[in-house]
Amino acid sequence: MYLWNRQRPSSMPSHRYRPAHERVEVPPAERAWPARRLTQAPLWVPVDLRDGNQALAEPMDTGRKRRMFDLLTTMGFKEIEVGYPSASRLDFDFVRHLATPGAVPDDVSVVVFTAARRDLIERTFASIEGMSRVVVHLYTATAPTWRDVVLGHDRRELRDLIRDAAGHVARLAGDRDIRFQFSPEVFNLTEPDFVLEVCNDLTALWDASPDRPVIHNLPATVEVATPNVYADQIEYMHRHLDRRDAVILSVHPHNDRGTGVACAELALLAGAQRVEGCLFGNGERTGNVDLVTLALNLHTQGVDPMIDLSDIDEVRRVAEHCNRLPVPERHPYAGDLVYTAFSGTHQDAIGKGLAHHAKRAAELGVPPELAPWDVPYLPIDPADVGRDYQAVIRVNSQSGKGGIAYLLHTRYGLELPRRLQIDFSQVVQRATDGSGEEITAEQLWELFRATYVAPVERRPLTEWSTAETGPGVHEFTGTLRDGGPLRGTGNGPLSALTGAFAASGLDVDILHYAEHALDPGQGGRAIAYVEARVGGATYWGAAVDTSVLTASVHAVLAAVNRSL
Repeated sequence: MYLWNRQRPSSMPSHRYRPAHERVEVPPAERAWPARRLTQAPLWVPVDLRDGNQALAEPMDTGRKRRMFDLLTTMGFKEIEVGYPSASRLDFDFVRHLATPGAVPDDVSVVVFTAARRDLIERTFASIEGMSRVVVHLYTATAPTWRDVVLGHDRRELRDLIRDAAGHVARLAGDRDIRFQFSPEVFNLTEPDFVLEVCNDLTALWDASPDRPVIHNLPATVEVATPNVYADQIEYMHRHLDRRDAVILSVHPHNDRGTGVACAELALLAGAQRVEGCLFGNGERTGNVDLVTLALNLHTQGVDPMIDLSDIDEVRRVAEHCNRLPVPERHPYAGDLVYTAFSGTHQDAIGKGLAHHAKRAAELGVPPELAPWDVPYLPIDPADVGRDYQAVIRVNSQSGKGGIAYLLHTRYGLELPRRLQIDFSQVVQRATDGSGEEITAEQLWELFRATYVAPVERRPLTEWSTAETGPGVHEFTGTLRDGGPLRGTGNGPLSALTGAFAASGLDVDILHYAEHALDPGQGGRAIAYVEARVGGATYWGAAVDTSVLTASVHAVLAAVNRSL
């Protein structure tokens, strides 16, 4: 390494911390997961109403809980963790509210959460009295640090405690339509052989069968290692759990290292079938895994996520209302700015990509929303999640000609010639450099009009006419507002106009001319663009009129007036 690139030790006390492999035994690697691909959605279980709610500075009241529950069922979730009824009166009352006939759709199961303590288990069963399609979720922390510091139990004592609690759950459930779930909290810091012993105990005690499977949920309660380590741990359990066809292997990743999504995806590759998380990643500390991101990641791979995110802004609005937490602007898929490009190179690529997509859809004879999607910088079509294209390209001092041209085209129908795009981008750069602020499409149009269209008003033609006086010969006559007459001939109307300027002592040469009709909503008008060399320097002018000829003449005059 070059001396000038040598990194120096920081002053941070990193020596105080042990890497994950020194804190917990990582099972022997029999890795099949790196070669697998995700081809179907897992069973989704949102825990916004329990785990997410416990992480709020101001927990949800019944009204907000109900609104969140209704959102989750509308999105298509079929299993929803609804509360920790032994933890608070509010949670208990909400579960009782859901016990009202018709409150829960017939195809939705509710999950209630309880610690492995008899009195708390009994309170939990009191909350679900009269309900069907219920999962009772039993949990206990199992990691050595928690056993030693928090619980004060050795492995045998804790295993006995869990078996006793699980037996009590089974007795209270009787023959009702209740399924069982167990979470060894802090699974990822627990000895794998101990977790396996406990889980297999409960599989047998609860008499798991394929038509009444138990759920073993393995949380990364505190992320402590890279996602591949979690995948190895999950694959070990997947390979060694008893009655594997009678067990739903579930994961509950947190996001302490910022890799919760990766942990969940690799865990699915490793054999997990079910994922618990929250909309937009709400949860204790850095949050639970983000179900919205996970689901739309599948969508980008051509896999149906099996939940409806076609109106992402409504999902976000409800989540923000219920959680009283904002979704960041750069949140994957849902943030205000995630489909927005300010960079000039990004804007140019996106603009060309959208044009190519529209052309391809037309060639295939299908609507754009059904055509294969392959647009640079946009992993999904914003329309898939209910966004429009108006905010895809936004302009500030970092933007380039492509983005500016795209906004003027999509909002006003302008098709700027390439060299005019370059010229105008410099105008925009000067206008935005001072403030660094974003400039809107409306402001761009006003700046364009002031720069290229309005100059015709500085020295207008008060009257003018053009006529073909002979084969291939045109004559132009007119009067400038300051009284100067113009008269000249040429092989066309604009050539005659430049001839008139030459006769008055001004050398004008038209280098580029373009015109096109504007959208019908603009009153059947046309716009003309002219690049002219005037006195040795180059200027652009533009004009809009119902007459193409008038727009062309005024565009030349605008360019000339800019030079003056």
